[in-house]
Amino acid sequence: MAQSWDAAQYARQGRFVADMAGGVFDLLAAQAGETILDLGCGDGALTAKIAATGARVVGVDSSASMVEAARGLGLEAHLLPGDELTFDGEFDAVFSNAALHWMHNQDAVLAGVKRALKPGGRFVAEMGGHGNIASIRVALAAVFADWGLDAYGMDNNFFPTATDYRARLEAAGFSVETIALIPRPTPLPETGMRGWLETFRRGLLDRLPEQHREAAIEKTVALLKPVLHSPEEGWVADYVRLRFAAWVLVASP
Repeated sequence: MAQSWDAAQYARQGRFVADMAGGVFDLLAAQAGETILDLGCGDGALTAKIAATGARVVGVDSSASMVEAARGLGLEAHLLPGDELTFDGEFDAVFSNAALHWMHNQDAVLAGVKRALKPGGRFVAEMGGHGNIASIRVALAAVFADWGLDAYGMDNNFFPTATDYRARLEAAGFSVETIALIPRPTPLPETGMRGWLETFRRGLLDRLPEQHREAAIEKTVALLKPVLHSPEEGWVADYVRLRFAAWVLVASP
């Protein structure tokens, strides 16, 4: 599933992603004068918040629409996939929020992050973790089966356990300070589950003939309403986040 992004749509229907990133932002603890790489910077909402601390921030993202939006905020942002980082020893920290689970080659991502950091630099990130959007994925699988399609097989998200990702980080040369799965039920904007699907599952929906996409959305929403919607709270997505802080191991002299 090749996911495509529209920065204007994301600003309307996905702003909660940055708004709910306080925990990982605090874990970064950016300091004035530091150089920080925002990996998967999106439209720059969090990049700008980091820059406001006095740090110099460089953003990278694989979406041209998102990079253009970030540049519109006056930020330095580059069109660059996360598994093709070209930096070498330039940053005190690499930060990432809600982006790593979209990146295909995790070994290349981690190798690029390590290479981008100065000796002793830190990697602080939050991503979708094991069990993330489980109900949504099950509903989509049921709906897409009506058209003979395997939604699980076309879903390119990577939602690891803490044990799995700790091992990946350590194998890449990081010392893991903290890593944990954090259940985080996430209230959705007024557009609800329909808006979420149209924003975060565009790539999957695009696999259907255009005349069937509306029916697929309606069926998915109907399946999920008894599980993720209530009159009191509206739509609440079943998010689980994996948050971690890791440091580049420094070789002994």
